[in-house]
Amino acid sequence: MNMKNDVRISEKVILSLSEASAYSGIGIHKLQRLASEPGCDFVIYVGSRKCYKRKKLEEFLEKSEAI
Repeated sequence: MNMKNDVRISEKVILSLSEASAYSGIGIHKLQRLASEPGCDFVIYVGSRKCYKRKKLEEFLEKSEAI
């Protein structure tokens, strides 16, 4: 049986790079640069894959005046 669980991005806890880009409206390259900054707390590694914590990304964007 093939079951597909479609979860809206706004309900996910962890986002892929492309999902984080679509969700935030920030380009992939800019997100990668932001994630490389010291003290970045919205990145989590799943194995060797870099993922993005949706709520922490939202918090980062809410307190930022410019990126």
